[in-house]
Amino acid sequence: MKQAQKLVAPVLEAFASKRGFASQRFAARASEEVVAVDNAARKGCDGVMEVPSRLLMGPGPANAYPRILTAQALPLLGHMHPPFLKIMDELSEGLRYTFQTKSKYTLMVSGTGHAGMEAAIANLVEPGDKVVVGNAGIWGERVGILSRRYNADVIELKTPAGTTFSYEALKAALTQHKPKVLFLCQGESSTGTHQSLAGLGELCRQTGTLLLVDTVCSLGGVPLFADQWGVDCIYSGSQKCLSGPPGAAPFFMSERAMEALQRRKSPPATYNLDMNLIGDYWGWFGKRSYHHTGPVSTFYAMREALAIVSEEGLESLWKRHQEMHHRLWDGLRSMGLKPFVEKDEDRLITVNTIKVPDGVDWAAVVKHAMDTYSLEIAGGLGPTAGKVWRVGIMGFNAKPQNVDLVLHAFRDGLKRQGKL
Repeated sequence: MKQAQKLVAPVLEAFASKRGFASQRFAARASEEVVAVDNAARKGCDGVMEVPSRLLMGPGPANAYPRILTAQALPLLGHMHPPFLKIMDELSEGLRYTFQTKSKYTLMVSGTGHAGMEAAIANLVEPGDKVVVGNAGIWGERVGILSRRYNADVIELKTPAGTTFSYEALKAALTQHKPKVLFLCQGESSTGTHQSLAGLGELCRQTGTLLLVDTVCSLGGVPLFADQWGVDCIYSGSQKCLSGPPGAAPFFMSERAMEALQRRKSPPATYNLDMNLIGDYWGWFGKRSYHHTGPVSTFYAMREALAIVSEEGLESLWKRHQEMHHRLWDGLRSMGLKPFVEKDEDRLITVNTIKVPDGVDWAAVVKHAMDTYSLEIAGGLGPTAGKVWRVGIMGFNAKPQNVDLVLHAFRDGLKRQGKL
């Protein structure tokens, strides 16, 4: 007892000291000096957090279903605990339904859509491989940049903002270059275009090419049939049409893509996103090996997001997005507003781009919507900056009352500028 008191007394003495911890008593190592704590930033993150309520009708994130938000408050599990591994298995199955594939190579990358993008390039591309990148906006541009960082031989195809690539143009590029990978963005949120994938899977097989598709803002909002259309790799985002929180990237690989990964001459130049290792964590190869700590609460949320997709059914989900798209444009056209994407078949229904009329202050309309209605709509991005507004109709937000509020905010904002 006396020995214990001798050990505890210095601790109590230190806590009682008005000047804080005595450096000689609390040094972590004999050579380290512990000085008085600097409290200048202490109050920067104390108290209860306050978050305003917003209706997020921009290009994402969208608002989440309450059920999804509630799931994140469930008790934490260890990332290798059997109950959590079961949830990961349910995520994989939900993704197989959402992607419409029988491939076992589905998972959630721990990270946002950019992590999914990099995982795809890092695993499919080796130095010197030819990659044909369809650049129809900022996301194609970024895939080109990323591919060059992995030392790919990038052949960049460009199309004017608001247009898509024809089958003939893509066929000519693949026939000429016979690349390892063809990249296309199904839903280009910076320009509001929807790229057709018709016939491209078969074309890619004829040239020995892997078809890689970005579905970050289209998955769950428009039809996608990974197996039937011959897609080889897909990455997506959690916070758009799936209405989850940012931080998990749905990911798919076909058998062809996996065979290409296994034939690599060198391992992927990333440990964090190596699908050989991540796939093993997800049970792709018949066992479970630790790779990283999965974002447990985010995966809870995405399990619920995919359950909601399954409960509604893809056909119903796609139809709901289509109907709300038409509702939006019926109202916008009544105000004289026009779509940025001229061809109906090229128009993305989940992120709508609206031409800013001459003489209209687009930023003032955006600000008025936020200040008056707590409503987020967005301006352009990349090639459309200053030229368009962007309105997202995605997942939980794709319902009549939200579309009607967007229309009211536009009408009010334009009236304030004397344009209606």
